[in-house]
Amino acid sequence: MEVAVQDISHLFNAKAVLSDISYSFRANRVTAILGKSGSGKTTLLQILNGMIKPDSGTVTVSKLPLNYNALPVVRTKMGYVIQQAGLFPHMSIKDNITILGRVGKQTDENISARVNQLMNLVQVPLSYLEKYPHELSGGEQQRVGLCRAMFLDPPILLMDEPFASLDYETKQGIYQHLLDIQKAGPRTIILVTHDWDEAVKLSDHFLWLENGKIRAHGDRTELRIAKALYFEQA
Repeated sequence: MEVAVQDISHLFNAKAVLSDISYSFRANRVTAILGKSGSGKTTLLQILNGMIKPDSGTVTVSKLPLNYNALPVVRTKMGYVIQQAGLFPHMSIKDNITILGRVGKQTDENISARVNQLMNLVQVPLSYLEKYPHELSGGEQQRVGLCRAMFLDPPILLMDEPFASLDYETKQGIYQHLLDIQKAGPRTIILVTHDWDEAVKLSDHFLWLENGKIRAHGDRTELRIAKALYFEQA
């Protein structure tokens, strides 16, 4: 499912956060949004999800304008993963993962089957379903967050610095889980990160934002060139 923005601009406290951004995120590919803090990465992701309505410009999903009057329906097609997983601390792991299924009144049989499938995919023991988030490690919580975001099998997965707080070894394991998930069922993944090595490992395409504008974009080959330029200026 293709997601695109056209002539997007947005102000915050009279300061331009994004300026005239136009870009098409390829269907069933991983695109990394890169840039330093304050470059507009998270704002762009929130605009794609409808959390922020831009001051000007349009967002399209499958070439249709984003319907701000039907965001709950739109968001069933968009999984959203953030730093620290964002799990509800008072809910069990099972309840965290299945909340959208229960809201959508899916059958217990369908819910159980989907939970088992996802937990096996990210290699979290089924015995953890009755635990609570504080009983899991950071990496385990992040994998559960992936399960929750993917419960409805959304064709679009938005990820905002999801691995930033994890140690190197844990990151490598989760990277492989994400690649396995993408291989098992390709979807449009948009990954906000400041980590260029992460982008090189995970993404097919990239979008480099600088001061709210597009500095560069392209495929893996062009990403390596842009990475060298980025660190030359750092």
